[in-house]
Amino acid sequence: MAADPRHLEVTLHTQVESVNLAEEMCLRVAEAAGFGEDDCYRIGMSVREGVINAFHYGNQERPDKKIHLAVDLTEEKMIIHVLDEGKGFDLASVPNPLAEENLLSTSGRGIFLMRSFMDEFEVQTGRTGGAEIVMSKKLPAPGSTLNDQGEPNTSPQQEA
Repeated sequence: MAADPRHLEVTLHTQVESVNLAEEMCLRVAEAAGFGEDDCYRIGMSVREGVINAFHYGNQERPDKKIHLAVDLTEEKMIIHVLDEGKGFDLASVPNPLAEENLLSTSGRGIFLMRSFMDEFEVQTGRTGGAEIVMSKKLPAPGSTLNDQGEPNTSPQQEA
């Protein structure tokens, strides 16, 4: 972990187990930052999709390549970076999974979920030359623990 307590960075192996590790790490940060159960679910699912894409499409499941995950907490938001060591891709070329001709295809669903679940989402060329997904979620207001229906979250909080 870096010296800055508001920045966490890890290099993951290109293996299926890295998906759960990345999700768990980001969920712990999200819970500590005060996100409620619904937002934690969205953040976790987005991280899973991002790391799965890096594992499968970016690094093509090659164990000699790495997945780089970074999490930053600013005063306003939680920012997550998922970087692979692949060739990168053009986000505009990813098919819309809601288009009638793509409804039975699985391509593009992960991107769709990340875009839907996070407040900001973009793909850029990373320092490795691969794709870098950058997504963020605005931090909840201090003392706010309401779910999407405006009701208090009732789920027990896990201790780290």
